[in-house]
Amino acid sequence: METIPFAHYQESADYLAARLGDFRPEVLLILGSGLGYLADQMEEPLAVPYGDIPHFARSTAPGHAGRFVFGTLRGRRVAVMQGRFHYYEGYTFGQVTYPVRVVRLLGAETMIVTNAAGCVNLDWPAGTLMVMDDHIKLALDSPLRGENLPQFGPRFPDSSQVYTPTLRALAGQVAAEQGIPVEHGVYLYMPGPQYETPAEIRAARLLGADAVGMSTVPEAVVAGHAGMQVLGISLLTNMAAGILDTPLSEEEVLQSAAAGREKFSALVLGCLERMGSAGSALPG
Repeated sequence: METIPFAHYQESADYLAARLGDFRPEVLLILGSGLGYLADQMEEPLAVPYGDIPHFARSTAPGHAGRFVFGTLRGRRVAVMQGRFHYYEGYTFGQVTYPVRVVRLLGAETMIVTNAAGCVNLDWPAGTLMVMDDHIKLALDSPLRGENLPQFGPRFPDSSQVYTPTLRALAGQVAAEQGIPVEHGVYLYMPGPQYETPAEIRAARLLGADAVGMSTVPEAVVAGHAGMQVLGISLLTNMAAGILDTPLSEEEVLQSAAAGREKFSALVLGCLERMGSAGSALPG
């Protein structure tokens, strides 16, 4: 895998910095399939299509708008990704994780990443919200393969706490205070785009996975490498393959994401609010 030059990341960040004026994001919020509506609640939003940013790829996945929205959300300066890039779209892991590093250069120290995932745990129903405590990545490639860029992090980063313990605890506290049922579990990354087979899901369960999906882990790996705090939240939109005698479909995922939007948004917004307060406004 060819290493993306650091100069490309810097050029992308410089372009955004010029558009943003004095505004600098504190939190990167990556919204998964059918979950991009949170950006509609931002104060004084500034939308920047990915296609306008130097060296950026274009999001093609259903349910993804393909743009950044910068603004204030519950008192935090936020960069919202309405749509992410996926390995199954034909992008390299470097392209998939490119936005994380760019927003890190803009100053963001925290990433909240969300996804719609399949439920592997037989004790949980579809519609469950899961705080990601850990992940399993069996894909052979890594977004950190190739030349290390020391401007972001070390050659061999620690992965024992990719998902920040204090943020995981905060999500649990917010959920309890708001009466939102949540589980804590392990997310298994599969590259897709085909849904998993029943045998693969049985193997995932044996490995200790509670959910399975096609995103999030590459971004979390890169954010952890760059020293960011990470909170991952999955909306388990469907039971994974072989659990129910019904085929899996993209329509089911998007419909279930829409059905769970109220409790999902309450949890994310509650976590943002409890993280602190923000300052600089966007240019008028």
